[in-house]
Amino acid sequence: MDITPHIAEGRQLVERYGAGRFRVTGRVFEGSVLVTPEVAVAWPVTCFEELTVESLEPLLAAGLDVLLLGCGPRLLRPAKSLREAVRARGPVLEPMDTGAAARTYNVLMAEERRVGAALIAID
Repeated sequence: MDITPHIAEGRQLVERYGAGRFRVTGRVFEGSVLVTPEVAVAWPVTCFEELTVESLEPLLAAGLDVLLLGCGPRLLRPAKSLREAVRARGPVLEPMDTGAAARTYNVLMAEERRVGAALIAID
């Protein structure tokens, strides 16, 4: 029995991560990536300490309900000021390790939720 969810054509699915890269719907990204169901783009953030509201702007402008933050190899807590600034723009910010964020994004995207993910690359 195939339990793979049906993904609409053109939707961005995180297929692989690790070794400093991501594969999203067949396209390889070296380094970090921003992903929504409609688009995936390279993201110049290389570590959690570089995270700013400005670096999240492409996702904040997308009208999301949930913004998943893949913090790297482990969960880190963003500064209160960052969490409040993101929430003021609409989405709920959900930090987690990058692997968990990629998997959660895929599930929520398959459910056709308004979700995006900011994923910091891991080795």
